[in-house]
Amino acid sequence: MEKTRTKKSLLRLAPGRHILLLVSGALILLHLLTRRSYALNRWLSGHFVRPAHRALSRLTALVPFSVAEALIGLAALGLVVYSIISAIRLIRRTEKGKQVYIIIITLASAALAVYAGFCLLWGVFYYGDDFAAQSGLKSEPVSVRELERVTAYFAGLCNDYAQKVPRDEAGCCATDRASVLEKSPTLYAQTAQRYPCLAAPPVRAKGVFFSRVMSYTDFTGFFFPFTAEANVNMDFPPALFASTVAHELAHQRGVAKEQEANFCAVLASLESGDPDYCYSAALLAYTHLGNALHSADYEAWLAVYDTLSEPVLRDFAQSRAYWQQFETPVQSVSNTVYEGFLHSYDQNLGLKSYGACVDLLVNYYYDAARG
Repeated sequence: MEKTRTKKSLLRLAPGRHILLLVSGALILLHLLTRRSYALNRWLSGHFVRPAHRALSRLTALVPFSVAEALIGLAALGLVVYSIISAIRLIRRTEKGKQVYIIIITLASAALAVYAGFCLLWGVFYYGDDFAAQSGLKSEPVSVRELERVTAYFAGLCNDYAQKVPRDEAGCCATDRASVLEKSPTLYAQTAQRYPCLAAPPVRAKGVFFSRVMSYTDFTGFFFPFTAEANVNMDFPPALFASTVAHELAHQRGVAKEQEANFCAVLASLESGDPDYCYSAALLAYTHLGNALHSADYEAWLAVYDTLSEPVLRDFAQSRAYWQQFETPVQSVSNTVYEGFLHSYDQNLGLKSYGACVDLLVNYYYDAARG
């Protein structure tokens, strides 16, 4: 009898938070149970999430700064303030057990509500139609010789476009990031005509103010499903900046899988014809292809690598030097957490799934490389 009264008393303490906790938990459980329901996730993706993202992206495009960054910052500040207030209440009040319970139920309900929203506004994409299915493009295994040929093709593109981008006095790429962002709304215009699944409102990607913090966590960009914004790090060297913008814009178009977002970034950037985007895309493609070729046939990789021009090598060296300064425990923890996230959505290659775009690249560009 006493236990029943205690339970009822606890429920009366924060009824709204208990309801939020139960509803969020139910939505998460439903998502987990229906992950294998291809038809349901396909319907949710096409008839609910994509329209919601289109509407949200148009709305947040009216604001010049990243709404996502502002919300994350406010949430962090709110957590600090709530922690201080809760600590004061614990010290002052006598019924400490009830106060601890309120803190736990508040934090748990907030965390579950955010994750439930994430499952609905992003998680369903992993279990419906992916880009390969919607576009009809091949993603078949490739031979080492095919890989070598396409890697050499992109090495040539790197050399060609390296001469068409601005360079600083040290000879490194000096692409203007603001200009790249200004051109981002129309980046997918041509590609979306052939692949309608990539159609989306022409909104620009947004730079993150606290980009240096992002670098410490080893992130160059992120898509925020709650605001439908493509957010990019403004601090890292500019050579790969444009392809990062294109990658996040692919996520904005419902391309959830990282390997497919990389491929879409290369495809749209090269088809745009813009030198900044083309050079950055060529570097991105060569990086993934070169890494795969290095593992498959070192001698073949070395022969292709030796063809890279001095400006291209300078840009790669600048990028390596930049990221080496952030090789800290913070970066390791960030990578571990993100790899765990990928595994939780059945992306079983983890961070290595970024290299899986190689199959798409080789299948798509092999004829061009052979010609």
